[in-house]
Amino acid sequence: MIETERLTKSYGKQRGIIEVDLAVAQGEVFGFLGPNGAGKTTTIRTLLDLIRPTSGRARVFGIESSADPVAIHRRVGYIPGEFTLYDRLTGGQTIEYFANLRGGVDPAYGAELIARLDLDPSRRYKEYSKGNKQKVGIVIALQHRPDLLVLDEPTSGLDPLVQQSFFELVQLAKAAGRTVFLSSHILSEVEKTCGRVAIIREGRIVKTDTVDALRDLAHHQVELRFTGPVPIAAFAGLPGVSDVVADDHLLRLRVSGPITPVVRAAAQYDLLDFVSREPSLEETFLAQYGQQPVEMIEHGR
Repeated sequence: MIETERLTKSYGKQRGIIEVDLAVAQGEVFGFLGPNGAGKTTTIRTLLDLIRPTSGRARVFGIESSADPVAIHRRVGYIPGEFTLYDRLTGGQTIEYFANLRGGVDPAYGAELIARLDLDPSRRYKEYSKGNKQKVGIVIALQHRPDLLVLDEPTSGLDPLVQQSFFELVQLAKAAGRTVFLSSHILSEVEKTCGRVAIIREGRIVKTDTVDALRDLAHHQVELRFTGPVPIAAFAGLPGVSDVVADDHLLRLRVSGPITPVVRAAAQYDLLDFVSREPSLEETFLAQYGQQPVEMIEHGR
């Protein structure tokens, strides 16, 4: 469904993307991960011929992206990372406008999407919060049941309950045999939906693997606050624990893999507070690779 060969976009002195190779099969949910500014949006815009590559090739549905973009767009549902619609129209009018513009959209399915996302279609677009504007974009992208969904940071601004509804819609699209290309900078987001993931950093693809393999990168930052002296030795030797730092009665540590051993050890002491936070992909990636140049990461050094 998507194939790129040495796809490159240069912005002069500003970094774009460099020799990006991707292959996304029909019916899979493919995650495209990277810190903000890594090149995710540039790649997507090049795939859809919204910008032209400096070199290399991109094909969608086997069609060269610059050869017949209309044929590609006809079968794609796209959520940009940032978008602006018509302020004076209501959400419902905006959705209906795009449905009529495209044609062949089932109004009943559009209404179902609106209900699933808990969107009030009677309010003007300019009155919506960022999350509600995002809901309008999701409905527009999904309502024609496209063969390929290209989603650039689709959950931005959505509250957790609506995010869950969105992920359910992605799974329904996959069950119907559709393909999803989902960009994100949050590792946990793609874990819920994607089968394979590509990581992009500084404009280059540095890793492509299954989500199960990528989970090895994930870790938690844990803070434990005790009533008395911090028992460093009880935690430093636990499986997956590293970077243990004590500060007064506070213990900070990094946990890779299951967090259960840390919970059991903490329960043996007078514990005042336990905080566990999953970092963003950017934090995870930097913790794994530090500040190594991309060229060293690519060669496993």
